[in-house]
Amino acid sequence: MKKTIRTSSGKWHKKINMKYSSSAQYTLQLLHLLSDNSDDIVFQKKLTSEGIVTIIYSKTLIDIMTLQAIALVPLAHSLHQIQQTAVQIEYNQITELENKINAGYTILYFHETGQYLALDTYSAPDRAVSETEIESTVVGPQDSFTESLKTNISLIRRRIQEHSLKNENICIGTENQYEISIMYMDNIVNKRLLKKLKKRLQHIESPKLLDIAMLKQFIEDNPLSPFPQYYMSARPDTITHYLLDGRIALLMDNSQTAIICPTSFFEMFTTTEDYYNRWTTATLLRSLRFFGFFLTIMITPMYISTLTFHPELLPYELLLNLQESRSRVPFPPLFEVLFIELIIEILREAGSRMPAKVGQTIGIVGGIVIGTAAVEAGLISNILIVLVATSALLSFLPPFFLMSNTSRLIRYFFIIAAGMFGLFGQMLAFAWLIIHLLSLRSLDEPYMAPILPRKWTDLLNSVIRFPLAFLKERMGISKSPKG
Repeated sequence: MKKTIRTSSGKWHKKINMKYSSSAQYTLQLLHLLSDNSDDIVFQKKLTSEGIVTIIYSKTLIDIMTLQAIALVPLAHSLHQIQQTAVQIEYNQITELENKINAGYTILYFHETGQYLALDTYSAPDRAVSETEIESTVVGPQDSFTESLKTNISLIRRRIQEHSLKNENICIGTENQYEISIMYMDNIVNKRLLKKLKKRLQHIESPKLLDIAMLKQFIEDNPLSPFPQYYMSARPDTITHYLLDGRIALLMDNSQTAIICPTSFFEMFTTTEDYYNRWTTATLLRSLRFFGFFLTIMITPMYISTLTFHPELLPYELLLNLQESRSRVPFPPLFEVLFIELIIEILREAGSRMPAKVGQTIGIVGGIVIGTAAVEAGLISNILIVLVATSALLSFLPPFFLMSNTSRLIRYFFIIAAGMFGLFGQMLAFAWLIIHLLSLRSLDEPYMAPILPRKWTDLLNSVIRFPLAFLKERMGISKSPKG
């Protein structure tokens, strides 16, 4: 009998010429063939009261004690128990059987009846819930997501004990199936946005999605923009906050972070910890983050503009100090700034890729040694060292690290514009930045909300955070037309 079978990888398997007594037996032989060279896939035959049963499982995804309790003991004593807990799969669903094995299920094939049953025996080790290292907080819960999708969903459901919290699991991908969970509050979510998000997820045809950060790039409205258009967080309390506001959360198996859709530009500078602090403290911190973003892209370009094109803008005493500081520097301010900025980027990247203790030493010692040596060698001015260090610190203020990366990238456009046209070039670059932000959308919602379109109640929870007693309405960016 000649058959051609399509596997889950999407590739046509070679044609096999064999004769089997039944199609179910043929499926078993094909599973043998598909698991060739996979030493962790076990095929074990066992004689029971119902005849011969072949047990198929991946020994790296299950625990032997779990297999014994769920499959082996019931096979010897109570087949009725297996019938009650197992999921039946048709023999011609090769892809489904293959996916179940790779997901930690144990497949039972009964030779006498040609029946396939799947038992959930997944017992691979999961990382325990611990404190997040990328979104540390002083006040508030300290737990964070793990790489287990089930654990992450349970952390959210522990905080929202409402029947309106919905959780829809879908599988996407071509060569490999990736489990995605869509969570939302059914009574307040914008159904139009939910439908649009599901449609975008269904059109993803990627052979590899190693993390939800890669998934985010497939569903963005403008993939060419340097700005992140969705908020990402590894903290359950942050995701819970946005879910209760009517947003949609995306979680992915084997990923520690979750995505919030849609998101505005101003929310990139807010944290859940702002709501744990007094409104005065929260407002101060939000203002530092928000205006720090614009300062970090303006400080070093302003140094270039004033020294190259507009020295008359500086006070006479400050201009003398700058000229004295640069008296031994042979390069124009543009190359001087680019040189030290690239050195800072190299130190930052080297420190982040090294082990924690070594990386911290490289960052501190390398910055001090290279900075001091560069000033003494006359390559850069000491005033520029202060400006660059301040700009680097300001770039770390946004709580969302992708926004920090964006500020570092945009700063180079402002530096080049300032070196070519001075303050006029800086203003052109700033105008482009504002126009670009106004044109961006997050899940087809305005990225610059609540400024455009303006919603006065949302302004109470933007850069200035009013007391919680005033924040009774949900944000307009995700509000349902009915609510």
